[in-house]
Amino acid sequence: MTEPSLKTKSVRSGLRPRLPFFAVFGPGLVVMLADTDVGSIITAGQSGVQWGYKLLLLQIVLMPILYIVQELTVRLGIFTGRGHGELIRTAFGSGWAWLSAAGLAVATVGALLTEFSGVAGVGELYGVSRAVTLPLAVIALLAIVITGSYRRVERAAIIIGLFEFAFFGVAWAARPHLGSLVHDSLSVPITNTSYLYLVAANIGAVIMPWMIFYQQSAIADKKLTAEHYHAARWDTAIGSILTQLVMAAVLVAAAATIGRHDPRATLNTVGDMSQALTPLLGQQVGRLVFGLGVLGAAFVAAIVSSLALAWGLGEVAGYRRSLEYHPFKARWFYGVYAIAVIGGAAVVGFAPNLISLNVGVQVMNALLLPLVLGFLIRLAMVTLPPAYRLRGWYFWVVLVVCTITCALGVYGGLSSVL
Repeated sequence: MTEPSLKTKSVRSGLRPRLPFFAVFGPGLVVMLADTDVGSIITAGQSGVQWGYKLLLLQIVLMPILYIVQELTVRLGIFTGRGHGELIRTAFGSGWAWLSAAGLAVATVGALLTEFSGVAGVGELYGVSRAVTLPLAVIALLAIVITGSYRRVERAAIIIGLFEFAFFGVAWAARPHLGSLVHDSLSVPITNTSYLYLVAANIGAVIMPWMIFYQQSAIADKKLTAEHYHAARWDTAIGSILTQLVMAAVLVAAAATIGRHDPRATLNTVGDMSQALTPLLGQQVGRLVFGLGVLGAAFVAAIVSSLALAWGLGEVAGYRRSLEYHPFKARWFYGVYAIAVIGGAAVVGFAPNLISLNVGVQVMNALLLPLVLGFLIRLAMVTLPPAYRLRGWYFWVVLVVCTITCALGVYGGLSSVL
């Protein structure tokens, strides 16, 4: 299907060849900042509470795995010029494309429930009702996307997401014992089903279907070409490291505080984490730092997951989908985004205890991995130009890494019911 022309000044014309990295920089970092969403923060915190530093090494191991997965989306976006859903439809047919879109929709709904629960939780730390915070969040999210081009949305997401770095301050203030940190991180109770369940949750918190859809579609929307491939890979690599360092910081802070004194505690709400962690920085400062971190995570993930759904459904259904279109010329695209945002906030407004589903949502993402990574690897084998296809030793590295990751995610996710 041939798309009508976009705005007169496209993203491609905005790229400056003499500064390729800074022109290309964005999609990888944005999707990685979104990766550390509210559900991921709660999962990392619960990991530190229940198992101390025993899941810390997993956060480091997941860095290269996350890069391998998202780098494939970079290749596909750059060398095919198509989003993930459109590429699946073209290569395998509409039936498989709709199946992939269904998985995306399920993951997006789960993500939005956790993000808006986090927003409501931060408001309640200051005594502000969710009847106030949720509508304000919806207005802000709609304004960011509907009034801006892709580049404006990208910049806004990066600025908001930088608040997540507040968790580094919380981890530093927790003053973890380095000897215990190193010793415990190398002690892995791999036969414990509760441990395996959190392994699955952490894997699902790192590799999510909407991340793959978003980054590939964002690269296509930004009109990146082969000359930008090297810089786009660096963008993704930097993002992979940063997002896992944030996860590690939350885990370390929780392990050094709550886990040390009450390893049986359960972090079901943002308030639970705040009450345990913010005294490290003083009640007022700590609450502000923690609240900004959670809000940054929630807003970026809400933008990315909702846009991923709007892009993904558009690629499968064939409607216009681009942030470079005026809203009146891409009604379905902006409509899906708006429905996702408004619907997520409405559900959280009427069902206030959904934050307790955080870890379960991440496990659900892990159970979707065979479908998500299966499509990704197959696309990289058959749709890319020969020089950039998965082949040789790197093909086997990717296949083995993704197979082990899927196996751990699925087995760990099912361990509690087996």
